[in-house]
Amino acid sequence: MTLQQLFLILRARYKALLFTLLLVVGATALVSLLLPKQYTATTAVIVDVKSPDPVAGVAMQGLIAPGYMATQIDMINSDRVAKDVVKALKLEQAAAVRQQWQESTQGQGDLVDWLANLLQRKLDVKPSRESNIININFTGNDPRFAASVANAFAKAYIDLNLDLRLAPARQYAAFFEEQTKTARQKLETAQSALSTYQQSHGITSADDRLDFEMAKLNETSSQLTGIQGQTTDSQSKRSNARPDTVSEVIQNPLINGLKADIARLEAKLTESSGNLGQNHPQTLRTQSELATLKAQLEAETRKITSSIDTTYQVSRQREGQLQSALASQKQRVLGLNKQRDELNVLRRDIELAQRAFETVSQRASQSNVESQTNQTNIAVLNPASPPAEPSKPRVLLNILVSVFLGTLAGIALALARELSNRKVRSIEDLVDALGIPLLGVVSSATGMMKTMGSKA
Repeated sequence: MTLQQLFLILRARYKALLFTLLLVVGATALVSLLLPKQYTATTAVIVDVKSPDPVAGVAMQGLIAPGYMATQIDMINSDRVAKDVVKALKLEQAAAVRQQWQESTQGQGDLVDWLANLLQRKLDVKPSRESNIININFTGNDPRFAASVANAFAKAYIDLNLDLRLAPARQYAAFFEEQTKTARQKLETAQSALSTYQQSHGITSADDRLDFEMAKLNETSSQLTGIQGQTTDSQSKRSNARPDTVSEVIQNPLINGLKADIARLEAKLTESSGNLGQNHPQTLRTQSELATLKAQLEAETRKITSSIDTTYQVSRQREGQLQSALASQKQRVLGLNKQRDELNVLRRDIELAQRAFETVSQRASQSNVESQTNQTNIAVLNPASPPAEPSKPRVLLNILVSVFLGTLAGIALALARELSNRKVRSIEDLVDALGIPLLGVVSSATGMMKTMGSKA
C-alpha cells in the first residue's frame, strides 16, 4: 500500500477516524478530570562521604565504596524505615485507618506492616547522578500529609543510619566496660599483693636497704682481706727460726741500742782480757755488764716475738669473726636480692596491670563517647513543604498522549473497515484487483463538463 492509497482511504473514512479520535480524547480528559488529585512532596538529603569521623578523627573508608549510595537508597526503602514512619506519625492509632485495615485484610496480619507497605508503594527514592544528594518523593491525596510523610522518611532514615553506627559502639562500650572492671580488679590485686609483701617483710625501700647491706658486705670483705694478710704475715714471722731476723726486731730502736752496747762491751772485753787478763775486776765487771745486756736483748727479743704471736692469735680470732660476719652478710644480701626480685616481679605485675587498665579504660572511654554521639554524615538539605500543584493526574499531558493514541486508533479502525469492505479508490487499486495491464485513463464526465463550460 502506497502513501497515496493510505491518504485516499483516510479521506474516505475520515468520519471513523474523527470519531475514534474524539472518543479517545474525550474519555481520557473525562478520566483525568475524575481521577483524584495526587500531590508529590520531595525531601532532599545530602550524604557527606568526605568528612572524617567526629570522634575518631579519621576518614571513614566505607563511605566511598561504589555501592554506598545504593545501600543508602535500599535503607530508605526498607521496611524498618517505613515502620518507623508509621510509628512516628501515629498512623496506626487512627480509627479510620484501623477500619480500612479491617475491611482490607479482615484483621489478618499486623496493622503497622500493612501501613508500611502502603507507604512504600507511594514512595519514590531517586539519587542525583552528579552529586551525593538523594531525593525522597512521596505521593498522596493530601499535600500536607505527603510533605509530613516525606520529612518523616528522611528523619527515620537519618535515625536508622545513626542507630546502625551506634549499635556496634554501644556493644563495644558495654564490652570494654566489663573489661575495665576486670582490669581494675587485677590492678588492685597486684597492688595489694605488693603492699602485703612489703608489710610482711618490713620493707620500706628495698633498693636503699640493699645498697646499705652491699656496702657493709664490701667493707666486711675488705676488713677480712686485711686481717688475712696480717695473719699470714704473723704466721710467717712465728715460723721463722731466727727471731733476730724479724723486721720488728731489726727495726726496734731499743734492740738496736742494746746490740750496739753489746758490741761496744764485747770490744771492751776483748781489749780488757788482752791487757788485764781474764780475772781482772774490770774484765769481770765488763763480762757482767755484757751478760746483763745480752739478757736484756734476749728479753726484748722474746717480748717482740711474744707480741707477734699474740698478734697472730688475735688476727686468727678476728679473721674467724669476720668470716662469720661475711657469711652472715652474704646471706642477708642474698635474702635482700631475693626480696628485691620478688618485689620486681610484683611491680612488673602492677605495671602490666596498669598498662592493661589504661589501654582498656581509654578504649572504653572512646567507645562510650562514640555510643553517645548524635552526629551523622547525613543531613536534610531541603525539607518537604506541601506542594501547591498536584503532580497527578497530568491533564494536558494525558490529552496530548490521547490525541496521539486516538489518531493511531482511528487510522487502525479506518484501515480495518477498508480491508473488510475493499473499494477501488485509485488506479493502483484497480491494477492490483484485476491484475491486467493499464491501457489508459478516462476522465469522469463531471470533470469534462466543467472543463468545457470553463472554455465557453
